[in-house]
Amino acid sequence: QVQLVESGGGLVQAGGSLRLSCAASGSIFSINAMGWYRQAPGKHELVARISSGGSTNYADSVKGRFTISRDNAKNTVYLQMNSLTPEDTAVYYCYLRAGQVTEIDYWGQGTQVTVSS
Repeated sequence: QVQLVESGGGLVQAGGSLRLSCAASGSIFSINAMGWYRQAPGKHELVARISSGGSTNYADSVKGRFTISRDNAKNTVYLQMNSLTPEDTAVYYCYLRAGQVTEIDYWGQGTQVTVSS
């Protein structure tokens, strides 16, 4: 089984920074992408994604402020979040997409990010 463990969430003041980590373990093959979603009242969106080839995608709301990166050797993805605002407050979920013929998504447990004004 594949397990994703997230860390790095917490409480931060507006303008501050946080770095989220997501470490995957288990029987993983053919990782296609890893990324982050966030969920809050009235909001459920893809924040960032990085493909196996290294290409990245970001939500418009975080472009220029968030950076996604990965360590393939450790099957770990990171999300550096800078210039945080209260609108970034949400539960952040890490995901991993794997498979060749059939793709399967795995999800982390979620980590709370709270940005105070």
